[in-house]
Amino acid sequence: MEMLKVDNINVYYGAIHALKGISVEVNQGEIVTLIGANGAGKSTTLRTISGLLKPKTGQILFEGQNIAGTAAQNIVKLGISQVPEGRRVFAHMTVLENLDLGAYLRSDSKEIKADMDKVFSRFPRLAERRSQLAGTLSGGEQQMLAMGRALMSRPRILLLDEPSMGLAPLLVKEIFSIVKDINETGTTILLVEQNAHMALSIANKAYVLETGRVTLSGDAKELAASEEIRKAYLGG
Repeated sequence: MEMLKVDNINVYYGAIHALKGISVEVNQGEIVTLIGANGAGKSTTLRTISGLLKPKTGQILFEGQNIAGTAAQNIVKLGISQVPEGRRVFAHMTVLENLDLGAYLRSDSKEIKADMDKVFSRFPRLAERRSQLAGTLSGGEQQMLAMGRALMSRPRILLLDEPSMGLAPLLVKEIFSIVKDINETGTTILLVEQNAHMALSIANKAYVLETGRVTLSGDAKELAASEEIRKAYLGG
């Protein structure tokens, strides 16, 4: 069942035409990945879906409702949450306070407590550091905190922007394993990732972006096997 449909959107930064007729579809339960070089428009696509940017033309349909131009907090209420590039944790607040902020639109305190316990069981290192200031965590722990904070809003679809950026290879594997687990427990995922090899290994579907356009799309495993993709993104 189609959950999210980005339909022919055009986005500008001032005079710069950043997205040129981008269309992407995400079905319920899928992991869909956007891959491409720096500046291809991947993060801009996520920021437009999550309401931080407004498309000049085109539609963004979430379960049939056009949400293009809707305020970001209302998009979170609908069930779309983003883990931003660079993690963006609140450095001078504790792990617990950061997670609490993820649930700021909710008032069901018992359920919030249950979700907090789920985050701590999924990320045991955060449980150990619950009273620690977020700015003192390692890069990997901050990424886990950013993901946990987004999960506290109970998203139906999670937008992940470069979750492996700046992390050591072992941690990258761990983060991708957690992404798979989040998906398997019922959350649809739209993933932006420069590590094309890891992204294609867990995704159902992939879109290749170049200079603000989709140039290729299809089954992730098939794209991973294609010579064109291997040469351009997989170092093969």
